Amino acid sequence: MKCVLADALYGTAQFLKKASQIFGGVQVISPLRSNQNSRWRGKTYALERYFTSHPGVAQTIRSRGGKEVPVTVGSARLGGCAHGQKRFVIALKYEGEETYRYLVATDLSWRTLDIVQAYTLRWLLEVFFAAWKAYEGWGAVTKHPGEEGSSRSRSLLVDHCLLLHPDQLAQVENKQPAYTVGSLRNRVKVESLLTVLPELVAAENPAQQLQALAQQLQEQFTLNPSAKHLAHRELGRLDPTPALKYRAAA
Repeated sequence: MKCVLADALYGTAQFLKKASQIFGGVQVISPLRSNQNSRWRGKTYALERYFTSHPGVAQTIRSRGGKEVPVTVGSARLGGCAHGQKRFVIALKYEGEETYRYLVATDLSWRTLDIVQAYTLRWLLEVFFAAWKAYEGWGAVTKHPGEEGSSRSRSLLVDHCLLLHPDQLAQVENKQPAYTVGSLRNRVKVESLLTVLPELVAAENPAQQLQALAQQLQEQFTLNPSAKHLAHRELGRLDPTPALKYRAAA
């Protein structure tokens, strides 16, 4: 599979070129503004105007490697005025949307729907950032001054160590979806409680009571597979199409 780099920075020609080179000539996909000028048959058009005259058609794509969704897609290999060379330009509109969003791709030998589906995978990065801020403490810029502060406040080091939790490692090594940080933290809390309880239990039949409590806690706190990973997703073709090689050569 040829790798894909997709961004949301409205990349310049220089950015697209350097990004592709750094990663060995990969396909680079980036948004374009509706007023971006392009050339077609010797004339200059804003993208919004061009795709008003050349509207897209109804298609179905597999969004983020998961469910199929209806979209309206138009595409053309246009000369990019600001980019100084021909680019693969796509107009994309989801069901219920009135206006197109526009994408540009550097490799002209890909198929339209392959580019669109590849770009939807970028959402998984956003979800990762959201979870990182929510669970790792980066959103609040958590401080841990000294030994006492680290023990009293939520420690980023503890959250990072969850990557090495035996249950998490087993998922990664078996190429399965990783567990959510939230469910792993709940599991660690249970494990910590079960470590302390034997010292606290002093009643009659302590072993029996501890066993019953452990069973209840295990049933209460379950591990949930994460939907933020690519395992078991249908990613489609993320490669050039041999029959379209002449497009890149042109």
